[in-house]
Amino acid sequence: MDKIKNILICPLEWGLGHAGRMIPLARELQKRNYNVITACGKAHQELFSRELPGAGHIWFPGFRPGYSRFIPQWIFLLFKTPLLFYHIVSEHIRLKQIIRKHDIDLVISDNRFGAWSRKVESVYVTHLPVIPLPDSLRYLEWIGVLFHRFFINRYSYCLIPDLPGKINLSGRLTHGIKLPRNVRFIGILSRFTGMTPPESNNFSFPHNTVILSGPEPQRGMLRRKVTNALNHWDTTTVVLEGKPGAETRSAENGKVISYNHLDTKEMRDALVSSSSIITRSGYTSVMELISLGCSAMLIPTPGQTEQEYLARHLAAKGWFLTIPQRQIDKMITLPHPEPAWPDLIIEESRDLLEKALDEILNQ
Repeated sequence: MDKIKNILICPLEWGLGHAGRMIPLARELQKRNYNVITACGKAHQELFSRELPGAGHIWFPGFRPGYSRFIPQWIFLLFKTPLLFYHIVSEHIRLKQIIRKHDIDLVISDNRFGAWSRKVESVYVTHLPVIPLPDSLRYLEWIGVLFHRFFINRYSYCLIPDLPGKINLSGRLTHGIKLPRNVRFIGILSRFTGMTPPESNNFSFPHNTVILSGPEPQRGMLRRKVTNALNHWDTTTVVLEGKPGAETRSAENGKVISYNHLDTKEMRDALVSSSSIITRSGYTSVMELISLGCSAMLIPTPGQTEQEYLARHLAAKGWFLTIPQRQIDKMITLPHPEPAWPDLIIEESRDLLEKALDEILNQ
């Protein structure tokens, strides 16, 4: 009898987005009868344990740089570069031990630079071949491209969760440069893809939904600004805190209902029935909203150039709206943008993912 292969999934720990987009990938692997093992820290493990029944879990926390209240994120990360390299080396050494101990056959890393191996096939997932800088420093982006390419080339494959043609989400973050030969596009990844319409919806009452993500202090700052701006509305505000744990509902304060975490079905129900949605312009959040046919108001994390670019790029397409965090106090009304992206994004995504996995798993 053939051995059931063990596949290790290691997401970056800069918020739940990197773990969230590994869920549909892990589910597809489980459908193909592979043994999925996740390797991450506490918050990600709590999410995976809820969403991936039958999966194994290994304690393997990664680099978490944090955010600054005042310094732009790209500068803050620059100061953390020595610590980042320490984590790259240490997680690479630890991965060798995990592979031997747990008889791993394939490693899938979401943006963890050190989670590659020469002993087994290793796959890198990213939507950032280009790490964007502020416009005034864009001429230096080639340094980041070479830096990222160095690590991409350590892997057997690099998977990009986007479409390869003119219709795409990531814009110049992925398109417009020569990509390494090991790159494969896999379409958008969303844990909501393929879900049947709900028979009942616990969020059928009129409400706006606010999705929080990322580390403090910016998470708390966004929460305060948005809830204050919406406080004069008659409509209830549902806040999804993005903090998996034992307790689901955290508080109800007047017209604001907060949930530490909702499972996939409940979160889908809250989003599809929302009058409007406010969220960070994280790439995973954007993919999940598109899979649900929900547009939103995107509020990029200040100083995080990737989110600032994505918000501008997707707003220019007419797919989403955007507003800077500093202007939230001036937000009197919240228009509800209608989805404007073509349906083929979902259709092509299924085919691209299956084709890439067939190639990797049949090696």
